[in-house]
Amino acid sequence: MPESKILLRKFLRWRYKHISHQHFVYLLSAIVGLLAGLGAVILKNLTHLIQHLLEGRFIKNIHQAFYFIFPVLGLFIVLVLIKYIIRKRIGHGIPSTLFAMSKLNGIMPQHQMWASILTAPITVGFGGSVGLEGPTVATGAAIGSNLAKFFHLNKKTRTLLIGAATAAAMSAIFKAPIAAIVFAVEIFSLDLTLLSVLPLLIASIAAVLTSYFFLGDGILLHFQLDDKFQLNTTIFYLLLGVTSATTSIYFSKMYFGIDDFFKKLVSPYKRLIIGGFLIGLIVFIVPPLFGEGYETINAILKGNPSEILQENIFHINTEATSNIILLLVGLVTFKVVAMSFTFGAGGIGGVFAPTLFTGSISGYIFAITFNYLGLFGIHLSPINFAMVGMAGLMAGVLQAPLTAIFLIAEITGGYELFVPLMIVAAISYLITKKYIPHNIYANELARKGYLLTHNKDKNALMAMDIDTIIEQNFVSIKPNMKLGKMLKCAVAKSNRNLFPVVSEDNEFLGIVLLDDIRDIMFHKKLYKKVHVRDLMHSAPDLVFYKKDSMEEILKKFKGSGAWNLPVIKDGKYYGFISKSKMLTVYRAQLVQVTG
Repeated sequence: MPESKILLRKFLRWRYKHISHQHFVYLLSAIVGLLAGLGAVILKNLTHLIQHLLEGRFIKNIHQAFYFIFPVLGLFIVLVLIKYIIRKRIGHGIPSTLFAMSKLNGIMPQHQMWASILTAPITVGFGGSVGLEGPTVATGAAIGSNLAKFFHLNKKTRTLLIGAATAAAMSAIFKAPIAAIVFAVEIFSLDLTLLSVLPLLIASIAAVLTSYFFLGDGILLHFQLDDKFQLNTTIFYLLLGVTSATTSIYFSKMYFGIDDFFKKLVSPYKRLIIGGFLIGLIVFIVPPLFGEGYETINAILKGNPSEILQENIFHINTEATSNIILLLVGLVTFKVVAMSFTFGAGGIGGVFAPTLFTGSISGYIFAITFNYLGLFGIHLSPINFAMVGMAGLMAGVLQAPLTAIFLIAEITGGYELFVPLMIVAAISYLITKKYIPHNIYANELARKGYLLTHNKDKNALMAMDIDTIIEQNFVSIKPNMKLGKMLKCAVAKSNRNLFPVVSEDNEFLGIVLLDDIRDIMFHKKLYKKVHVRDLMHSAPDLVFYKKDSMEEILKKFKGSGAWNLPVIKDGKYYGFISKSKMLTVYRAQLVQVTG
């Protein structure tokens, strides 16, 4: 046995004797927080290093042309790294983490601990219009998952450490530890109990201290509250909530549409060529869409949009308010498109930064438009509305209203905007939820029935593996088989009272029950006259392997009243699922999920 395994066993024996499970989880939470914070620091610094190298003196003189070249080059490098060095698929940060929690018992591949650190800075640093938050979360989550696996911790503890890593990653990025905890609970549907909150809190604190140590007290978003909330502006915040919902619906539908288009392209090189060319073209025409976009957000929060709009390719005068509004609307419109093309071309990144980007600008547009029109004689604070607009888009696009409220409140350094934050976040979330049932992170998983929720019954169903409940000890028969042969070759050799009828190619045709032949099975005169095709009938319903979720299978049992349903795999008969076995496995899984 390797020496490392011997040492691990000795440590585990010592730990069982001297450290309780609860305190050991607290210790691991601190370690996960530290490592996730370091991951955030490395991702950020690598990205800034690449951007700094690309924006040297020589390149700055002809920089406009390189806005087109850089994104394509970066995406090509990422494709080469994935294909020839990593050689494994890199899932989108938060969706891949959600999938691991729901279907892989919280086990994440080891390469996820470093793959995003290698590819995300190249994607963003070379101008890909996405964020770093998703890759940071995926890196931290993979560290938490593999650390739990190394110490042989159970599924529930692995899930808790993944949540702690998620909170740590967000805490390190935004230096907002409370909002980071809310984010982990809201997005990953974690149980909010004292036992679960403490590890999240420990990891979040460890990560934010790591971030302060390496990055100083600098923050991503620079905001200074000028005007406090006034009651007579309430109606405008109500309208901003509706506007934010509209923008959120556009954001989500545009992303889903472009994502579906690129999924139809099988070749990664074809996706790179099409997506890379389009993102390069968009960024060339609209330079503020280059990279994450935090420079643009901070310019908006300073109330100085001309800083990022004055060097537009169309040479539009940015001193006129109407022109500023027009250009800002263009940024909101094309940011979503640029982000979607970056993902479609194979880039690695997240949607958090693009959400803040569109939210800040849409809120700013709302305020300066009303001020420009001079309606009702009330002057709105564009900076306040830009900040609250970010909460509106987070609540709509990410469907995380509590995270939106607490993150923006924590970033501002106070709670003067807490009431408008709640108004806008609530309205945006409620309206968007009606038209977009699931957020960008969860949409694909929800479509496949893999989405974790706070509903323990659904989580137990989703955690079940269909292969564990499929039974294949049924004797199949052919439609041309005579009754006598069926009795000899099937009924006599089976302990089941159901017989699937299949073709020569194993296509499912129907079923014959023992009850169907009970009255004639002892009439020997009928053995050569009656065929299986005369006795068979349709199954009450069909289960399609890996296509039907457990919840859908349960509904089929309930709707059909059947005790056994046939499973079809790739158009062929595969086996049966019995209601009794499914419920037995479900009860065991429910016990595991609820702890």
